[in-house]
Amino acid sequence: MEINHDNIKVNISKAKEGNQAAFRFLLNNFWNDVYLFLLKRTNSENDAEDIAIQAFSKAFDKIETYDDNFVFKTWLITIAKNVHIDLKRKKDISITTDTSKEQEEKVYMVVDENPTPEDEIIREQNLAKLLRDLKQLKPKYQEVIQLRYFQELSYKEISNQINEPINNVKVKLLRSKKLLAEIIKKS
Repeated sequence: MEINHDNIKVNISKAKEGNQAAFRFLLNNFWNDVYLFLLKRTNSENDAEDIAIQAFSKAFDKIETYDDNFVFKTWLITIAKNVHIDLKRKKDISITTDTSKEQEEKVYMVVDENPTPEDEIIREQNLAKLLRDLKQLKPKYQEVIQLRYFQELSYKEISNQINEPINNVKVKLLRSKKLLAEIIKKS
């Protein structure tokens, strides 16, 4: 699919309706912009990735508030900047945050029944090769893939196990599947 203003607008509308493929499209097309912005601010790949995951999680949770009169990329980067500032403030005063029950309940309503292209590629691989490829991912991505696909845990169970909000789990899974699919395609 060609990436242009109309495609982005269509996928934002679909995402507002809860379409997982639209969320994936937006994540894939704007990940590098948000990640590189945060990398410049943090000077740390790990911190930039973690903050980007949180920023996308927050953006996807609040997608219905996005106003089409503004540039989507600018909206995402503003959220990323605010997440980074919030984390710096919280780090300075040593306070942790939780996802509200209301936000978690909304996440349960989002259902992804269609296998993604990444899912199909992953399924086609034999287990030994898949495990070798999986080891090329960063440990945090290995963990969510193993919990979801090998231990077959739900998003909520993964959230409890790694002590992160469900939205973060979903974004980490999207990101880790994309990275794993890229590794598999190269090998």
